[in-house]
Amino acid sequence: MSIFRFKEDKIPVLVVLSLSLLDFGFYLWVDSLWVLSIWIVIGLIPKANIGAWSHHHQHCMVFKYAWLNRLLELSHFFHVGISSHAWILHHVVGHHQHFLDQTKDESAWKDSKGRRMGRLKYIVVGVLTTYPRTWKSGLRYSKHLKVFIPMALLSLGLLALLFYFNWVNALMVYLIPMVCGLMLVFLATYDHHSGLDTQDPYQASNNIIDPVYNLFTGNLGYHTAHHCKQSMHWSKLPEYHQTIQHRIPPELFCKAGYPFSWINVVLPYFQRMKGTPV
Repeated sequence: MSIFRFKEDKIPVLVVLSLSLLDFGFYLWVDSLWVLSIWIVIGLIPKANIGAWSHHHQHCMVFKYAWLNRLLELSHFFHVGISSHAWILHHVVGHHQHFLDQTKDESAWKDSKGRRMGRLKYIVVGVLTTYPRTWKSGLRYSKHLKVFIPMALLSLGLLALLFYFNWVNALMVYLIPMVCGLMLVFLATYDHHSGLDTQDPYQASNNIIDPVYNLFTGNLGYHTAHHCKQSMHWSKLPEYHQTIQHRIPPELFCKAGYPFSWINVVLPYFQRMKGTPV
């Protein structure tokens, strides 16, 4: 019997855990700042998408067994800095409940004066307020808070141990990429919602119907569909999107940004080299 709730999660989990093993190998055996710096840059490209998979997991748990979900969440934490149930509190019962009301939204794109924040300000505010807003949400949802607190302490304790034994490698392999990963999460959220001031959920999200983008992010581009049915597994979003796309304004369909736009430029050349029709 499979330990996975959905077979589509097998490859994403394998990729995430493989990157975790690579990170640990760099932490243990590499003592060159140049090599570690290169790994930060190279690793940032595949790791940039782990935030999407961490997000999907918090909406729809990957494994049938709680202890396996907690282990996977530890792996996610060391990539994007989000501990177990933090996304549930901040995002699932937070942002998804309040995204049409910028005075309550945990990922609000408006500032306290009701003005649209710039992209950089939004990212900085989002990163700095992630855990305070998670805690505030947890006071309303004690069930999730009871999981969040011990897992956050465990996650931070393990990170502290890594710093204790080798603070330079812990900084380069873990902390810097974790902060970058969390920043990229808020960058994606900003691009999905900023400027869309409406009470209509079908007009409150930008959508990216790009196959490369959705391959790497688990169909995160079908964002309106995701907000309409947030507990739906990511693999089912394209099919559901087909049933509601007529309600989404054309201007809310956007192109994928970097690095997906680059991949879309380069991919046809490789396909031609292999003789594959474009």
